[in-house]
Amino acid sequence: MAEMGSKGVTAGKIASNVQKKLTRAQEKVLQKLGKADETKDEQFEQCVQNFNKQLTEGTRLQKDLRTYLASVKAMHEASKKLNECLQEVYEPDWPGRDEASKIAENNDLLWMDYHQKLVDQALLTMDTYLGQFPDIKSRIAKRGRKLVDYDSARHHYESLQTAKKKDEAKIAKAEEELIKAQKVFEEMNVDLQEELPSLWNSRVGFYVNTFQSIAGLEENFHKEMSKLNQNLNDVLISLEKQHGSNTFTVKAQPSDNAPAKGNKSPSPPPDGSPAATPEIRVNHEPEPAGAATPGATLPKSPSQPAEASEAAGAQEPGETTASEAASSSLPAVVVETFSATVNGTVESGSGAGRLDLPPGFMFKVQAQHDYTATDTDELQLKAGDVVLVIPFQNPEEQDEGWLMGVKETDWNQHKELEKCRGVFPENFTERVQ
Repeated sequence: MAEMGSKGVTAGKIASNVQKKLTRAQEKVLQKLGKADETKDEQFEQCVQNFNKQLTEGTRLQKDLRTYLASVKAMHEASKKLNECLQEVYEPDWPGRDEASKIAENNDLLWMDYHQKLVDQALLTMDTYLGQFPDIKSRIAKRGRKLVDYDSARHHYESLQTAKKKDEAKIAKAEEELIKAQKVFEEMNVDLQEELPSLWNSRVGFYVNTFQSIAGLEENFHKEMSKLNQNLNDVLISLEKQHGSNTFTVKAQPSDNAPAKGNKSPSPPPDGSPAATPEIRVNHEPEPAGAATPGATLPKSPSQPAEASEAAGAQEPGETTASEAASSSLPAVVVETFSATVNGTVESGSGAGRLDLPPGFMFKVQAQHDYTATDTDELQLKAGDVVLVIPFQNPEEQDEGWLMGVKETDWNQHKELEKCRGVFPENFTERVQ
């Protein structure tokens, strides 16, 4: 036969391979159509199912282990950055600077050692374990092809034997091909029948060793890291003792479902604002006789005529009106804007006598400055917005300097507390009723 190319591939070899593929394809079609029987081995098929399951589980474990290693590396970088930040803010004259620096260095080394040991004792073992699967998978596929060849040879031999005109030479050749195909198939089949169950059983020991290694490495890592953290804590305690008068107290966090704004000091309003410096604003424009605001007595100024004070009503020394007593407890009151008896409402401000006020209404405040909400449970305020203040559902969730309320415009539009209420900083507002 003529050789083709430098590799010595003969035309006859190519033709033989093509013929084998055609014969196998024809045999599979006949088997699927039910026109040819197929050799079955249920025990081997179960071994193949176990093999595929084992390969899937191992591949997933390898992927998850690589993800875990990537997370360890990311955590290492984050810890390193955090320690670098501590070194930058730790001033030279503070006690324990050298100790803190050494702790940060050991922290970095500990992370690196942990990551490398995970690679050596878990990932490389994982790669070795999975390295045997491709070869076995290839042999399983080849065994399947040889089984088709065996069935095809068997069917060809049987057809020649049952033919009306028997050709002894063809029958003898077909028998020879059948014996050869059967021998090749059985050799591969026997080897795989021994290897597959052994591989399947080996998975238990592999999983045990892998996870024991990971668990042991992680346990030792956290023990050593705990020691470093304790050392760092001791250094910081020493720093706190030297600068004890400047400690920062952290409040306890409220529950996750708390509607209140948790432990955040409200931002101070601009300097010199009315909210920062409480005062009483008084309408100095003259009013018709008898038109004084009910329930409120204007303070007397040095230039005010005596008649004006008499128009306000004579009082005995030490006496004050109910409105003045209430006003004295407020940070700021706009006297000319609201009246305690407007529209015939009750003076207590509890909201009990007004159907158009939210349940539990206590008083009104007016925003003196814009406030940008920084969380979903806060109110966004513009200067001039009127807020109806209501109590917290759980008084323990109220933080100092924060109030719960609903903007008057939102309440008038929706009449739904759950949709409109929120917390806001008290020092951005001024009480008006």
